[in-house]
Amino acid sequence: MLRKWSIIDIIKWAESYFNEKGFDNPKAEIEWLLCSLLGYSRLDLYLKFDDQLTKQQLDTLRSWVRRRLKNEPLQYITQSCNFYGRSFFINSDVFIPRAETEVLVDVAIQKLKKIKFPKVLDICTGSGCIASTLALELPDAEVFAIDNSSRAIKIAEINKSHLSVKNVFFILMNILKEVPIDAYDMIVSNPPYIPKKEISDLMPDVREYEPHNALTDYKDGLTFYRQLSKLGLKILNQNGWVISEVGLGEHPKEVDTIFDQSSYYTEMVKDYNGDNRVIIAQL
Repeated sequence: MLRKWSIIDIIKWAESYFNEKGFDNPKAEIEWLLCSLLGYSRLDLYLKFDDQLTKQQLDTLRSWVRRRLKNEPLQYITQSCNFYGRSFFINSDVFIPRAETEVLVDVAIQKLKKIKFPKVLDICTGSGCIASTLALELPDAEVFAIDNSSRAIKIAEINKSHLSVKNVFFILMNILKEVPIDAYDMIVSNPPYIPKKEISDLMPDVREYEPHNALTDYKDGLTFYRQLSKLGLKILNQNGWVISEVGLGEHPKEVDTIFDQSSYYTEMVKDYNGDNRVIIAQL
């Protein structure tokens, strides 16, 4: 007779198992997987701790645990990621949205609220999390978002449909080779900014699973900022902004120098960890 597994049984077993395998937060690992599998909140897991999983659910969970042991990110396993209080569909075709990027969204919303019917361009949109979030938070805005990956655009369109976003438009375009038409009040971007030489130093779950073209420019990590600076001069309205995420270490200073040399007024905004994370560059 097959053993019956309740939620609490699985949490206890998996917490011990993930701990043995060296995971930093083993309980969080199994809670994430169970919440996604069952459609529960974390609180639900403990309110319904006696609920038993079906054979099909157990088979899926076993498969997910095996994948996680190979360092595959939880977000790719469950094909979901929370960003700005909303659930986005993702897979390995797109970069996993990070909490730090919500700072960029906060800054953009603060600026755009001062403008009637703002027009925004999101460059390197990936899953579309920034573009769709801005469109939902600012219903009067018109948001255009571009990426050079057709697979990323497909994921962004799925999220647009899932979230019922009406005022965002996704476009396949290589920003390093093409110039968008029209004028915009703001450019937002979370571009590939990890220098090629630092890819080997990334955590295994990032280095082995996330798309490298969303992580690095295969050069010095500054290629897209040089292009953003040039584009802003061509397509931003008077007093328009470029708001972009930046990396750690010396990277914020290097990005600031690029925009400063093009006569932008610049300001850095710190993330939740106190690191300079977002540059505001205004004409």
